Amino acid sequence: MLNVAILMGRLVADPELRHTPNDVSVTSFTLAVERSYVKSGTDRQADFIDVVAWRSTADFVCKYFRKGQLVAVQGSIQTRTYTDNNGNKRKAFEIVADHVHFADSKKNECNNNLYSKPQDTVENPDGFEELPDDEDLPF
Repeated sequence: MLNVAILMGRLVADPELRHTPNDVSVTSFTLAVERSYVKSGTDRQADFIDVVAWRSTADFVCKYFRKGQLVAVQGSIQTRTYTDNNGNKRKAFEIVADHVHFADSKKNECNNNLYSKPQDTVENPDGFEELPDDEDLPF
């Protein structure tokens, strides 16, 4: 069987690291994922999708990602059933993340103060180097 989910969206809140009684790292977070279509005369809609990450993926997410950051998640869809406080049976759908990737550009990260140096002191934020004009290029 095939169960693969790939999403890209913005974190709704800072992820918080928790641990199971067996000391396994886990975090759950919500991604705001914009829909690919817009009805004429309306604003673009977003879906809020719950994601769970375990072990080293949970540690990574909590260490490097913050609210509002654009994130790409690869994982699988899982369902679980539970009984709510009123005794009603409920079903939850969530993505169990296998991989979580940065999706913002470094320039945006710099603007969000994710680097230790303030933006005005970053010498070369794009990482490009100007080369001297040389007429003898091989192409």
